[in-house]
Amino acid sequence: MESIREQLQIFTRRFGLLNESCCDACCGEQVSMTQSHILFEVRRSGSPSMQQVAEELGIDVTTFSRQAKALEAKGLLSRSVSADDRRVTRLGLTAAGMRVLEKIDRYMAGRLEKVFGGMTLFERDSVVRSLGLLNDAVAKAGEDAVHSGGSIACCK
Repeated sequence: MESIREQLQIFTRRFGLLNESCCDACCGEQVSMTQSHILFEVRRSGSPSMQQVAEELGIDVTTFSRQAKALEAKGLLSRSVSADDRRVTRLGLTAAGMRVLEKIDRYMAGRLEKVFGGMTLFERDSVVRSLGLLNDAVAKAGEDAVHSGGSIACCK
């Protein structure tokens, strides 16, 4: 198992997933990694509630709320009260938020093309399938950990 952990640690460092924030090369905005994930998830989910996105990203609601307020202050995210349940806050991307996310998408597509560019189509497909399997296994392990009162990670 140490080999798996070692490979994941190395991948994370090399791919730059530990970087604190996006930079001018990416989108020209000071958007943290967490905020980038929030924007991505809001687009992916349509008009999700704050609770839905917080749960999907594994962020407690208080921390998530601060991040959402920061994105709203930057003009990237909109918040509105749900018509169905006034206790629920729905999130949406503003036009500026979509532009920032599109810049991040282009930047990431370029980085991924550099990563995958040296691979054969078979190798690329194998990696994508393997990542899907890994994501499914992590989700399952996370669900099992929640039901048993634990976590798959050593810290939150």
